[in-house]
Amino acid sequence: MTPPTPTAWLRGAGSIPFGRHEGQGPIDLMAAATRQALESSGLARGDIDGVLCGYATTLPHLMLSTLLCERLGLAPRYAHGMQLGGATGAAMLMAARELVRAGRCRNVLVVAGENRLTGQSRDSAIQTLAQVGDADYEVPNGASVPAYYALMASEYMQRTGVTRADLAEFAVLMRANAARHPEAHLRTPITQAEVLASKPIAAPLSLLDCCPISDGAMALVVSAEPGPHAPIRMAGAGQAHRHQHLTAMADVMQCGAGEAAAQAFTEAGLAQADIDYLGIYDSFTITLVMLLEEIGFAPRGGAAARARAGDFAPTGALPLNTHGGLLSFGHCGVAGGMGHAVEAWRQMTGQAGERQIRAPRRAFVHADGGVMSSHVSLILSREN
Repeated sequence: MTPPTPTAWLRGAGSIPFGRHEGQGPIDLMAAATRQALESSGLARGDIDGVLCGYATTLPHLMLSTLLCERLGLAPRYAHGMQLGGATGAAMLMAARELVRAGRCRNVLVVAGENRLTGQSRDSAIQTLAQVGDADYEVPNGASVPAYYALMASEYMQRTGVTRADLAEFAVLMRANAARHPEAHLRTPITQAEVLASKPIAAPLSLLDCCPISDGAMALVVSAEPGPHAPIRMAGAGQAHRHQHLTAMADVMQCGAGEAAAQAFTEAGLAQADIDYLGIYDSFTITLVMLLEEIGFAPRGGAAARARAGDFAPTGALPLNTHGGLLSFGHCGVAGGMGHAVEAWRQMTGQAGERQIRAPRRAFVHADGGVMSSHVSLILSREN
């Protein structure tokens, strides 16, 4: 008889405030988040036998995972660095789950951090991020990441009827959520009118449709056993990769998010109706709208209507990114995307402080990398 597959649990989490951290490099930031994650998981450094580390554009070391281990005094049996754009954090969590389920590791540290705000010039950051484009057909035309998303947004809005005012609903919601989080980068409340009147970046996207660039770090521990908090099982996961470059996107309505989500739901044995918390990647307002609608948490062109009805508010049926998401909590590369999973874990274990909602039982987390290029879905389940 085949033995049951071991269960992987989210055991602990750590983070540092997003924003400006002068004089601190990626290793410093990751070390601070790691110390928190170990403390919350009830584990010692010697208990960590696996390390998965996200890349940092300000420290492009070829062996960043083992450099981190050296600096932190870790001696894992398995170490690996990963690069998948904004999907990296979720992909690392999925890989950590597979390492634990396979019996290769018992306690895997998943960590990322970067001084993306203070560790490089603005021009350098723009140049680095622009390389996500095709070297022959896109980069030579001077496009930036916001321009790629703006082109995609133009077609999606034309086909679905989504308006700039619809997009603004999510910028306002994310800022309202971030205002309740002491570690968020942007906490000043904003209005829909302010979003619509903000500086144009790449039509139809304005400044407040775009996430800020931040310094910060996040860490999570995936283990073979639950820790001292409510047991959070990694119940399902899925990936999909249909294109890399915008010019290779076959259909703006089917980017791969729905496919990744379907895999995760099938594996977890759950349906969308079972989910009571959402952590959805939101590098731009259009990112969030497209993901919500492709995955099926709102009909095409209908995400803003659900937002206006209060469904995605902290008190709604499907609380969304209660930490403020990338749009307001901040974005420092890989750790920015990990923030959605960290917040889901904190809400599910009742550790969200003043922004605590009714502790969710089933959370859906989704991240994308590139220009809606790589998709990773995770389903978390509270087992008590």
